[in-house]
Amino acid sequence: MVTLTLFPLLYLTLELPKRIINDAIGASSDVIDMMGYQVGQITFLMILCGIFLLSVFAHGIMKMRINTMKGVLAERLLRRLRYTLIARILRFPAPYFERTSQGELVSMVTSESEPMGGLMGDAVAQPVLQAGQMLTILVFLFLQSIAFGLAACALIPLQAWLIPKLQRQINLLNKKRVIQLRALAAEIGEGAAGASTLRTNGGWRYRLALISERLGRLYAIRFEIFQKKFFMKFLNNFISQLTPFFFYAVGGYLAIKGEITVGALVAALAAYKDLSSPWKELLAYYNQSQDMSLRWEIITERFAPAGMVAEENFFGEPEEVPRLTGDLVLNDISVQDEDGNPVLEEINVTFPQASTIAVTVSDDEDRRALAEVLLREVTPATGKIHLGEHDLATLHQATIAKRIGYATSRPVMFLGSYGDNIVLPLRMHPTSDPPDTLETRESLRAGNSTEPSAGDWFDFKALDLQDEADLRNWWLDLIKGLDIDRLLFTRGMDQRFDAKTHSRLAAALVEVRDQVRRNIGATGLEDQVHFFDPAQFNAALPVAENLIFATPHQRITPQILVEQTDFMQLLVTLDLETDLLQLAVDMVNLLRQTFGVDGTDHPLFRKLGLDPAVFEAAVGLRQKHISQEPLTPADKAALLAVTFAIPAEKLGSAFPDQIIERVLDLRKQHSTALQKSLTDVMSPITAGTPVAGLTVLENALFGKIVETAGSSADDLRRIVVEALYDAKLEGLVLDLIFDVPLSLGGTNLPALLSETLAISRATIKRPDILILDNVLSSFDAATRAGLHDRLRGLLPNATIIRLERSLDESADFDAKFVLQQGRISNVAPEVSADEDNTVSADLARKLRALEQTDLFSGLDRKQLRLLAFGARWYSANAGDYVFHKDDDPTSGAYLVVEGTADLLLPVEDGDDVLIATSGPGKLVGELGLIRNEPRALDMRAATDLTCLRIGAQEFLDVVGTDARTAYKLLQVVAGYVKN
Repeated sequence: MVTLTLFPLLYLTLELPKRIINDAIGASSDVIDMMGYQVGQITFLMILCGIFLLSVFAHGIMKMRINTMKGVLAERLLRRLRYTLIARILRFPAPYFERTSQGELVSMVTSESEPMGGLMGDAVAQPVLQAGQMLTILVFLFLQSIAFGLAACALIPLQAWLIPKLQRQINLLNKKRVIQLRALAAEIGEGAAGASTLRTNGGWRYRLALISERLGRLYAIRFEIFQKKFFMKFLNNFISQLTPFFFYAVGGYLAIKGEITVGALVAALAAYKDLSSPWKELLAYYNQSQDMSLRWEIITERFAPAGMVAEENFFGEPEEVPRLTGDLVLNDISVQDEDGNPVLEEINVTFPQASTIAVTVSDDEDRRALAEVLLREVTPATGKIHLGEHDLATLHQATIAKRIGYATSRPVMFLGSYGDNIVLPLRMHPTSDPPDTLETRESLRAGNSTEPSAGDWFDFKALDLQDEADLRNWWLDLIKGLDIDRLLFTRGMDQRFDAKTHSRLAAALVEVRDQVRRNIGATGLEDQVHFFDPAQFNAALPVAENLIFATPHQRITPQILVEQTDFMQLLVTLDLETDLLQLAVDMVNLLRQTFGVDGTDHPLFRKLGLDPAVFEAAVGLRQKHISQEPLTPADKAALLAVTFAIPAEKLGSAFPDQIIERVLDLRKQHSTALQKSLTDVMSPITAGTPVAGLTVLENALFGKIVETAGSSADDLRRIVVEALYDAKLEGLVLDLIFDVPLSLGGTNLPALLSETLAISRATIKRPDILILDNVLSSFDAATRAGLHDRLRGLLPNATIIRLERSLDESADFDAKFVLQQGRISNVAPEVSADEDNTVSADLARKLRALEQTDLFSGLDRKQLRLLAFGARWYSANAGDYVFHKDDDPTSGAYLVVEGTADLLLPVEDGDDVLIATSGPGKLVGELGLIRNEPRALDMRAATDLTCLRIGAQEFLDVVGTDARTAYKLLQVVAGYVKN
């Protein structure tokens, strides 16, 4: 309706100029009759001009309102689209991410969808607005003259036919461009992730050559687009300019003949000028809609993979979240990869409720496939999985997330804290209704989630907990129950903490210091700690911290020092500035003499902890200070920052005694005043308070371990650990781990902490089924061996399934299975000779033969399948020769499957010499293939022989592309040399 109100105003802006020229300016008398009133010509002119001005203003206001509403609608719909795409990503099957790069998905959700927002806002309003304006102008032209109207619309059909044909060609080129851009995004992502690998292995020039070719193809496509696009614009503009020709020619003729007025001609020309704009907008809208239609097709094609979680099983709240009690039954489960090749075949197995199951899986692909099918991350090609009376395929995702736990040695981690990632399963839904705010209402209009992230998401009642403190205590009980608390505690000792936030820990560490000091004295390790003493210079602290006898809350930089105006002024007042600047210059001189001006990349320099930029700035100011040139406050801060960075022990014997004596003398006189001037950034070192900026270990020691302590450092850590455990502080220290901030992807976490996070996240929700996928691989064997027993004590009613490459045969499990070559059984499968004669069975037999060979056992499933496909069976009777010495090696290598073969060195006029005998699993003839030289020995069947003959090209392809196989082959060759 808002759009329709624009057209009468538009007509007024077209009609009034004609009236002004004809009726006001061109009036035949000075007095004009206006709606029954007599007004002067000038007055009438001013009235018409005023009405025209009001019409233009109202038209502009309405157009602004329409464009604003279109923009709001566009942004809401774009927000809805992006939210929908991101929500669909969460429903993608896991294997889809293996063949689709994250960069490609990010590009589609962000940059590729961006232009679609504008079209969404224009979808209704733009054609109505522009077509309405066009019709309004055409009506005006026809009212002036039939000829004007016909001239204005004469060439429109030609443009409407020609422009879309050219646009379709451009759209096809745009589709090619989008495909190339996605491929470029994937290659950029690979290059960024593998930059270190490329630098190490020297492949960057080849990768840049690939990028160059991709950019070249993009350039060629864009060049063709430019040619077609600007040719289309040229045609459109030329056709548009033909109409004014008709206006001038025909309109001028009619004006000369007196059939129309000059005012009507001028108004008609102005109207046609306005007509071209909506017509161009309509053509642009058509072109854009065609382009967006293509984008929509491309995006929806990528965001609708097979095997997605059904929408009704993902969104909303399920009517109930049932307990998954009962046996876990896999009935005829088969899983295929993206090429349709079998990964798991006809899995029929039952895991009893509340049992502990061991599944040995040597192949990573098999283990991942089994875990993913149990988590419904992969849809099986055939068969069903039942959890008691429930079908896994029909369960709501909330049920799976709450009742099935999964832990792996490489968990996915998100930005936030360590604790945020652990409690992720507990944030299933907010426990309160969303507030009625402007942001909530706008989210609702855009079809987004109205649930506030800052709300209360923890459902403590479901876990029989009272609050977050209870939750953390339960996690501590879990860590202790798994017997991994000491390892985490050792890590927690290296954490820094805020004394105000962790006041109980801060106070307890102060109380335990005396006991720690006594325990260290009893072991004779006192000389391995730099204890804090007001009367002594501490070699573990930088010079400035020794002088002030305080530690910083954060790293002191020149920028921070410049802001500490009280401190800088106090240095001048106490006449300390000159001494401190001289200390800084002396230290810079020492470093400059040791490392030179350009030695900041040396490992020993990096150990100092001094920012290279600060050092280089100080070196530049050194001469300025020596020549007594005036220094700005920023210059002084740059020099003084050196004294806050380098501990004395880092400089070793190069640290002069005179500097130490000068620092102690200045500390004795001025440390109290200096401490007061830096209260915002530093805290005094006192025996009765926690020391800011130091770790738990250093606070307990009230000092720092000597850098050269070596193995004594471990002894000191053990002393502190025992003292803190005796003081019952393990919970407070482990609590610090919960607050450790994580970088993107958790790259700042060691394997020990990331695996602990994985198992904590899987068990903290107290699942009915717990799947452990090669978890705790970085822990010692004893910890791993008893894992399931300790978990059984914490989760007595859960079904625990351990998937491992190998398990201790003596481990106590309720049932043990072996998953090999896609099939599961209670015992390891044996190669069966009496296979049926189908093609798939023959390929399966080849696969088993290759997989049981040490040389090829490490190949992934796809490469192994390709090798098996190219291999051929070869049989020989006892006494037959497979090949002779000096034969060409191109016949391939022979993998002995059944029987034995003798390798003989032929001797003229004598018996052949037996060099070796090869049995099942041995590969013969591979050296000839590698060296491309004739056979060195005869190969003769000692018994009836069955082999797999692997062609020369197939064998060399595998060796050339798989590093593990090449390494094993190198070991075999080394064995030949040794023998």
